[in-house]
Amino acid sequence: MAIERIVDSSTHDNPEEKKIEISLRPQNFDEYIGQDRLKNNLKLAINAAKKRGEPIDHVLLYGPPGLGKTTMATVIANEMGTNIRVTAGSAIERAGDLASILTNLADGDILFIDEIHRLGRAVEEVLYSAMEDFKLDIMIGKGPAARSVRLDLPKFTVIGATTRTGALTAPLRDRFGIIHRLEFYTPNEIERIIKRASNILNSKIDAGAAEILSTRARLTPRIANRLLKRVRDYADVNGDGIIDEATTRAALDLLEIDELGLDPGDRNLLNRIIDNYGNNPVGLNTISALTGDEATTIEDFYEPYLLQIGFIERTPRGRRVTAKAYKHVGKVLN
Repeated sequence: MAIERIVDSSTHDNPEEKKIEISLRPQNFDEYIGQDRLKNNLKLAINAAKKRGEPIDHVLLYGPPGLGKTTMATVIANEMGTNIRVTAGSAIERAGDLASILTNLADGDILFIDEIHRLGRAVEEVLYSAMEDFKLDIMIGKGPAARSVRLDLPKFTVIGATTRTGALTAPLRDRFGIIHRLEFYTPNEIERIIKRASNILNSKIDAGAAEILSTRARLTPRIANRLLKRVRDYADVNGDGIIDEATTRAALDLLEIDELGLDPGDRNLLNRIIDNYGNNPVGLNTISALTGDEATTIEDFYEPYLLQIGFIERTPRGRRVTAKAYKHVGKVLN
């Protein structure tokens, strides 16, 4: 059975959690901490587009979940001074669904498509001409009486976000003029994000507590904010509401999140591989069978951070646990 994870960097379905998460999101480049290279490139593109009086070119943002792709799309819309329409690739099931969205856009609007790699092939075909020529090709009628009609669309911008850029088809990827990867944050940047979030939540946090959280947030803002909220809950129930070092350590111990940000799910994955296969490479489907998680879950939510900290490595024959991981989980490498 898969283990429920507090450090899962995907978006939770709890409406209250979503509401709080949205309130913590920065609204402009000045508030957005980290991703300096990306921000500098986007600032240039936005200033150039505004100077010409044109929409910004189509933007593709990719990288592990929780790094701020949706937030960056909102920031781009705010900096451009335009409206943003948010949808998901899995939500656009038919070409007609996309046509309905596109025909309701205005000049300069931004259409943000999260997990854009999940678009169906028929929907993609419609999106190609919409992005390239701002035209919408639709079929009217059926059978011999069917005919194709081409409609003009407003000049809009597509911002696509994906955790799996390799799953995008080449024709779709080629239609984006600006393509950037969001990188993991540094502990210092995560610490600044935590302090900013605590101010928004009206919670007092000590510098030492913020530093501890920054080392256990897996270099990911969404997880940092989620851990902050759980530690705040602990401080409110078991203390005076002030988040200090002792409270933070106690709360994280209760959540079973260790000094590197690994939770029981991570340790379970590493231990299962070590106990069953030792230092030998293991295929993704085999790991999935060992842990009870789907292969895509392991690839999208477990692997990125474990690769980042050097606990697993990819080889042509599969995934292999490193000596660093052996030491961390208290195992002896044979």
